[in-house]
Amino acid sequence: MRRDTLSFYTMDNFVFNGKKVLLRVDINSPIDKAGMISDDTRIRSHAKTINELIDLGASVAVLAHQGRPGDADFTTLEAHSKILQKYVNAPLKYVDDLFGPCARESIKAMKQGDVILLENARFYSEENVEKVPEVQAKTFLVKYLAPLFSLYVNDAFATAHRGHPSLTGFPMVMPSAGGRLLENEVEFLSTVSSGSSKPCIFVLGGGKVPDSVQLMETLLPTGMADKVLLTGLISHLFMIAQGKRVGHATMKVMEGKGLNSLLPRAESLLKNYGERIMTPIDVATLRSGSRYETGLSGMGGDAPIYDIGEGTVKAYCDELKKAKTVMMRGPAGFIEDPRFTKGSEALLKCLVATSAKSLLGGGHLRSISEKLGVADKIGYFSTGGGAFITFLSGEKMPALEVLITSAQKFKSDR
Repeated sequence: MRRDTLSFYTMDNFVFNGKKVLLRVDINSPIDKAGMISDDTRIRSHAKTINELIDLGASVAVLAHQGRPGDADFTTLEAHSKILQKYVNAPLKYVDDLFGPCARESIKAMKQGDVILLENARFYSEENVEKVPEVQAKTFLVKYLAPLFSLYVNDAFATAHRGHPSLTGFPMVMPSAGGRLLENEVEFLSTVSSGSSKPCIFVLGGGKVPDSVQLMETLLPTGMADKVLLTGLISHLFMIAQGKRVGHATMKVMEGKGLNSLLPRAESLLKNYGERIMTPIDVATLRSGSRYETGLSGMGGDAPIYDIGEGTVKAYCDELKKAKTVMMRGPAGFIEDPRFTKGSEALLKCLVATSAKSLLGGGHLRSISEKLGVADKIGYFSTGGGAFITFLSGEKMPALEVLITSAQKFKSDR
């Protein structure tokens, strides 16, 4: 899907000079035990859209969320504002209010080039309920904020599969566009199923095993993935399903995480698409406190699998060289330990050495690519998790659908 064929308006369709813009982003970030943001990938990604809007002469109020009610990471956006300020080319004001008097007065007082970050949208109870856009347009959030702005821009692809007021209510009542990050993500993912993207290879790793299994159940039957190369915990799941030896320590880890319940789905995928699924042929574990690489026949000690081995890297690199499109999600090993970043680093080096169009998913891979100095050679960094899977599954994306509706509804208001 080319930029000029998108069904919704993009930022190219509007004049922003002198306009007040409500910008929805997704800066929902990992929070560590000390209450600190441990990965600012999403924050940095959205800063580019904010800076472009400033350069175009707009004033910008940023709307975002963090965590869910009851979760440990459900907190204010004050820390986010301090990080975002590092990447935004204008003074940024944090407003600890969402649509109350303080927020509304701050918005009214904005001058051209001003940027404010409003409080966590999920502090407002209606933001946690998914309903149809017509209902969300009547929420207090939309009623209070929409009259204060000329335009609404949604840059939050990572939440585009949700139907919350901040995502689907505003486009029903005001001219709206997709932001640069959202636009680019839709464009890139739209190319995956096209003939020009073939061969298309997915490299799946990291810790979100149920998501990866669901993604494989979409990619393999539809033919979107010509090959799926497995690393990390999902590779352990499929190795067990293949009857390969992973060692009792790895088995214990998988049981402790409740991942063995996914074995029937892994077995079904192997039965139907086994020739397109690759699993490691050697691994890295610990022996006497050091990284130790071994074939699967050597597994059985007290240490679990922590990374892929050199033989697997070579086999996977040979596949990557054949690809026109590569999508990589999640690290190959336990990268919290520097002894086990080798597999992820080697695969990234292989990827950037090819001519394939590339997409990386997840903050860990982005951090590794930056450490290696190859981030500028990656085609695109995805911010989507569940949205990524929903889009490739061909399911309706409420926040995208309502942008299309808005484009028809406000044709003459550009």
